[in-house]
Amino acid sequence: MTAIAVLGSTNMDLVAYVPKAPRLGETVTGRGFRTVPGGKGANQAVAAARCGGEVVMIGAVGADGFGVRLRSALAAAGVETAALRTVEGASGTAHITVDDEGGNSIIVIPGANAHVTGLEAGDDSRIGAADSLLLQLELPLSAVLAGALAARAHGVRTVLTPAPAQPLPAELLAATDLLVPNEHEAAALTGLTDPYQAAEALLQEVPEVVITLGAAGSLYAARGREPLTVPAPRVRAVDTTAAGDTFVGALAVALGEHRPMPEALRWASAAAALSVQRPGAQDSMPTRAETDAAALAGPPTGPAPAPGTAAPPPPGGGSGPRDGSGAGAAS
Repeated sequence: MTAIAVLGSTNMDLVAYVPKAPRLGETVTGRGFRTVPGGKGANQAVAAARCGGEVVMIGAVGADGFGVRLRSALAAAGVETAALRTVEGASGTAHITVDDEGGNSIIVIPGANAHVTGLEAGDDSRIGAADSLLLQLELPLSAVLAGALAARAHGVRTVLTPAPAQPLPAELLAATDLLVPNEHEAAALTGLTDPYQAAEALLQEVPEVVITLGAAGSLYAARGREPLTVPAPRVRAVDTTAAGDTFVGALAVALGEHRPMPEALRWASAAAALSVQRPGAQDSMPTRAETDAAALAGPPTGPAPAPGTAAPPPPGGGSGPRDGSGAGAAS
């Protein structure tokens, strides 16, 4: 079984469902509201566990009711929570609006996540025992860097999702094995809107890159290799929240099982495609059996949209700034 450590955020998602997201200064009437466990780190942990990984979560929750629910949700998914600390104050929250096209907009309030500024006792050994360490940017950069350096010291693959997008220290990039931005994050990091050019630029900093492209699938690039594109399954999105995290969690499991990259990307895309067809974040994530079945079915016939273009019906297509979307390779 693939061993995965996740150093990242846990948030309670406060989700409002609306026909159309409000513009600045506008009030709209919603059609539903849910509170569901989320956070990029916790989402990736749950996705990896449901896809068959042995996962440990490193992070923090608050000493509140949300913290109890967040810890319980991770444990119920099979994630080890001994390294999930409880700190004074509120847990992190994400305030999410989901429209009828499945697109989302999100405001994240860090709460307890802001207290995770570095590694604590036992974290180094947890990271060292893993095949991969999954990192995101909803924790302070000091903690993300500490985790990446620990993984590098132990020879553990480091997979970094650079979201929310921000400038990355050279030291962090030097300790990153695989960078997984969506096309908007790749553009923010490089100043280049063309995914192929952005990937080439990112390879100056890291050895491997997967850029997720929403309806167009995903683009893989590595030093010394020709770029590879993998199409995404085309599905009707209900809620794109956490689709990108589902993709990353599933990809980490597939790579830990030593699958060739094209197969790993197709499998991760199948998991993400299943997730966007269901509401919620962690609630939407598929099991390994479901992902296997979807991957075997394969994408529908017909050419995939070109990278950087939209394709109806919208499977997210980059409308979500936290996880993005995409039928199979959430952008």
